Amino acid sequence: MALLRAALLGPARLRGGGIPWSVLRFYSSASAKEKARRNAVCERTELLEVLKARVKQLQTTNIPEVTINKVELAPLQGEGHQGLLQKTVSAGTAVEHLVPRQSSSWTEKLKKEMYIRQMKVEKKLSIAASRTLEGQAKVKRKIKVKAKVRAKVKTKTKSKKSQKSPKATAATSRNQSHAAPSSASKPRVEKMKQDLKAQKPQCVPEDRNSNHHKTMQQTIQCNLECFLYLQQPEEAQKLLLLYHSNPMRRKLLSVDAYNVVMRGWARKGCLHRVIHVLSMLESVGFQPNLDSYTVLLECMTQSQSSTKAIWRCVQQLKKEGFHVDDLFQKCLFEGNEKEMVLKAIRIIQPDYQLPPPPKPEICKSALLKNFYSKKKVVSYPKLNFTVQELRERFQQQLEMELSSTITIESVESTKPLTPQAIKARQQLAAFRSQWRDAILQALQESKDKMSQAKMMSRHSLIYPYLCVLPDEEYVDIMMQVLNTLSPQGESLAVLARELGSKVYNRYLVQRKLQSCQLKKVQEIYESYIHLLAKDSQPSEYLPREYWEKLVAEAGYGPSLNLKDCSWPYVILMRLGMYLLEIMVHAVKVPRNTLKPHLQPKLIPVLYHIYSFRSSWQVGLIKPHPIFSQIVSDAAETMLTFNSSAIPMLCPPVPWTSPRFGAFVLNETKLMRFVDGAIQHQQLLDQCPQVNLHPVLDALNQLGSCAWKINQPVLDIIISIFNDKGNEKLDIPPPVSEAPKPPVVPSSSSALHKSLKHELLLCKKKAAEMHSLRMDALYKLSIANYVRDKVFWFPHNMDFRGRTYPCPPYFNHLGNDVTRAILLFAEGRPLGPKGLDWLKIHLINLTGLKKKNALQERLDYANEIMEEILDSADHPLTGRKWWMNTDEPWQVLACCMEIAKASRSPDPAAFISHFPVHQDGSCNGLQHYAALGRDLIGAISVNLMPCNVPQDVYSVVAQQVEEFRKKDAEEGLKIAQVLEGFIGRKVVKQTVMTVVYGVTRYGGRLQMEKRLKEIEFPEEYIWEASHYLVRQVFNGIKEMFSATRDIQNWLTESAKLIAQSGRTVEWVTPLGLPIVQPYYRIRSTVLTCGLQSLSVKSSSNSNQRPDTVKQKNAFPPNFIHSLDSTHMMLTALHCLRQGLTFVSVHDCYWTHALTVDIMNQICRQQFVALHSQEILEDLSKFMLKNYCSPGKESRTFWQQKLMEQLSDVPKTGKFNLNKVIDSTYFFS
Repeated sequence: MALLRAALLGPARLRGGGIPWSVLRFYSSASAKEKARRNAVCERTELLEVLKARVKQLQTTNIPEVTINKVELAPLQGEGHQGLLQKTVSAGTAVEHLVPRQSSSWTEKLKKEMYIRQMKVEKKLSIAASRTLEGQAKVKRKIKVKAKVRAKVKTKTKSKKSQKSPKATAATSRNQSHAAPSSASKPRVEKMKQDLKAQKPQCVPEDRNSNHHKTMQQTIQCNLECFLYLQQPEEAQKLLLLYHSNPMRRKLLSVDAYNVVMRGWARKGCLHRVIHVLSMLESVGFQPNLDSYTVLLECMTQSQSSTKAIWRCVQQLKKEGFHVDDLFQKCLFEGNEKEMVLKAIRIIQPDYQLPPPPKPEICKSALLKNFYSKKKVVSYPKLNFTVQELRERFQQQLEMELSSTITIESVESTKPLTPQAIKARQQLAAFRSQWRDAILQALQESKDKMSQAKMMSRHSLIYPYLCVLPDEEYVDIMMQVLNTLSPQGESLAVLARELGSKVYNRYLVQRKLQSCQLKKVQEIYESYIHLLAKDSQPSEYLPREYWEKLVAEAGYGPSLNLKDCSWPYVILMRLGMYLLEIMVHAVKVPRNTLKPHLQPKLIPVLYHIYSFRSSWQVGLIKPHPIFSQIVSDAAETMLTFNSSAIPMLCPPVPWTSPRFGAFVLNETKLMRFVDGAIQHQQLLDQCPQVNLHPVLDALNQLGSCAWKINQPVLDIIISIFNDKGNEKLDIPPPVSEAPKPPVVPSSSSALHKSLKHELLLCKKKAAEMHSLRMDALYKLSIANYVRDKVFWFPHNMDFRGRTYPCPPYFNHLGNDVTRAILLFAEGRPLGPKGLDWLKIHLINLTGLKKKNALQERLDYANEIMEEILDSADHPLTGRKWWMNTDEPWQVLACCMEIAKASRSPDPAAFISHFPVHQDGSCNGLQHYAALGRDLIGAISVNLMPCNVPQDVYSVVAQQVEEFRKKDAEEGLKIAQVLEGFIGRKVVKQTVMTVVYGVTRYGGRLQMEKRLKEIEFPEEYIWEASHYLVRQVFNGIKEMFSATRDIQNWLTESAKLIAQSGRTVEWVTPLGLPIVQPYYRIRSTVLTCGLQSLSVKSSSNSNQRPDTVKQKNAFPPNFIHSLDSTHMMLTALHCLRQGLTFVSVHDCYWTHALTVDIMNQICRQQFVALHSQEILEDLSKFMLKNYCSPGKESRTFWQQKLMEQLSDVPKTGKFNLNKVIDSTYFFS
């Protein structure tokens, strides 16, 4: 059957019904027998297609969908360029590093099913042979019948030589031996095909606006950009011609692709080449755009074209509807391109002047009318640095980013060097030198082979990306990854992504240097410093406004935004995978390194292995034990990080657009999203820039806070870290302290089951301890590196608007240890109430007086002053009171600050750098209560003024206890067993996460953990957790009725939107557009050099939303977007008042002096936010976005969705202004 398919279908299989007219005309008088034979072939071929599709289905069913971060990777060898793009760039795909376990169950099932079906078909075909068919059967595929007919013509007339291979001929003769099927077999085939189609998701036909098409265009564009960067316009034009000359491939080209090639020739002054590419562009129906004309005018200047030629070009530009000013206002320039275009224009218009910059737009958000009003001039605070000091800090930061990496000393104690350590370091240094040479040689040989390959080969796709950096830099990147590889190994996909990203980041730095963008950033930053320095004049500009003003005044030079040159995720992965394969094959070590008696055979240092997760295999790259042992013996004390992992040494570049801000050179995304996704960036790019100003300004405010290290606390932490750690104090011990695995009896041939389990637990514990130890080592080493410096954390946000510092390891969002060693670089006097706030903050950190009033907490702090001072003076040798608190390290740091302040001559004048926190009281429920104006809920979460703080967790626990007593009296066994076990700690996590969409299943798991912690009888845990989660949900439903109504409305609305095939989108009250990135992703398996990878599409516009995730995630994501809006409003108004302000989501930090002012602003902005008609505005936005108002005829789901979105939940009678006077709203 396979041979028959090959013979009939041929290379050009066409889809569609009917037979070509030429064939019908030639065979109009064919005999019934011939018709029967033709129909037999067609029917069998169609059935074969169905069976083949069934094979694919069975294969697919064995590959469960996974939901981890993904990449897409195609094989490194094989077919042509077009096929590669079609397969690998399937809509910004993403690859799982998971591979299904090898199993034969599906193959056995397949063989059995195919055998049974084949036998049934053979039986029907033999029965049908005795019947005479009349009429002509309807044929689905033209090419199959056409091939059969041609074969018979050649046989009868002998006018042409047969082109069939012996195998194809044999296959055809075998199939002709069967008679045609009866008409009864046709419905069966059709039914099978229909069933198969019904099981497949419906695909929307691709168009030029689909994400899939755009991603393929981006891949071609990036290849061309690489050739442009390498100054190889000849290669760029070859690639362009490859697509231009083929009508099908040509659809993947855009005007931008032709422009890149034109720009390459323009830089060499080859006007005739530029004109040739321009004619190619026009020949396929494209119209030149503004970029096309800038390239043409630049080249005319380079080649000293005549005035008449330039005049004709400008006239054509105007004829196309453009204006000369558009060239300078809407185009991005690199190097001296702007000057060259201007020179060309002035040849025909000598008096031409650059158009004035557009007048800055003012944000008209109702929440920020006063903030952006220029009626009242406000001077924003300055940094405590001179212009010269900031200039020096900028140079330090620039040098660090130019080098891409930074090597710092580890804080791990260095024992005296033993002979073993000296020998290991010498061995390692020798091996690394050999490995560098081996990798370099392998890379160069590989590139030589690629350069000789045809343009259509698969290797040609990544070849340009292997040329954008010097070979030595690729080797540096590979060696860096090798040196940081964990002894436990790392996921293949993670390593590939890391390698690809490192290459891209270095390329981007080089491109910024080549385009002279860096030079312009330096010039503007030199002027920007004057806004921040203390020895400059006061200014009423925000950082973003001042930067935009400086850019507008600069006029000439390159644009600060490069043309979008981001590499598609698939390219990063393929490049990383290729480099990883080179490492695996090139890096080797002698087998007898540690055991001299063995033969000196070279063996690989890196091995590709699999680790099982349930029924899945995770592909890992693991170092050989020889390598791990040498590294361990060498005990090296240096760590290497990417420069973006270190806090900035100068104030961050202000965010001015979604594509520019934060680091000087390192690329940073304004919005974090999963690799390969493009929906968020598209939304940001489409959003009017003025609508993003509040979000950008808030991020700039958070990033402008200067920090320094609390050195006494850091030194204590490092001493404990180097003294085997302390798990109670959250300082992880070294792996040497891990539990020892049990000794395996030598006589036992097979391990006992319990022994295997114990070994597995020991291995798991050791891996966890290594991970925690390395995390702490990185944080402490970075902190130690900047211990004498002032530094900054640039910020960005996730897709909901929640803000995060960009450096990943060490920042104020970290754990208790990290927060304890951070201080504000700027100090402020405590003032009359500052010392009291320090004491209250201390008691808040201990967790001892959560239910008490602020005055009672202050009184308690005064009572235990002796313990506070003892902790500050003798942290490791005294009574150690600080160790028995909720946040011990922050408590210790606060004890030290209180001790210094209270012992100073005038505590009010004491300069404090210590951050004081104010925490929201179950912030998610606060937003729900405010949205629903829910009086009972508002009281429970401290929106109403009270003399003591209301603890919602205790209230729910009390309510659950009442339910339990009632059930116990009625004889319910589990309620009786739970007596004395229900408390605040048991219910807190579930109450906190209910507002964020936790399910009963998730809540039960939370309850199970809490019950185990309080030593509840193990035999009742499962039943008790079920009982408790049900009662907690019932209690919350009674207490927060309006909250549940809003949550249900949001959930049901998202469900209907997702079922209609759309993703849930909304806009925050500050104007930030949001889309939920949850899709039902189909996976396929691709074979790669080292392993097969499960591929998932992450940005295909054809994929359907995941209804369950869309509906479950909408309520928590919506609330997160509101709490981020509230934080940003507070940040902006604190900036206007001159306060230092940072946040950890719903925990706000400022100096002790300004806590009262921040509290007032925080409450005012919460009231202002919820005074907006948030739910009504959401309803209007979604009705407009999803329900197509104005159409008379709507589908059923549209009507249902309209009813749902229009039915906004009713609100209660709570007076929102009461929040202003609520002491414990944030406390």
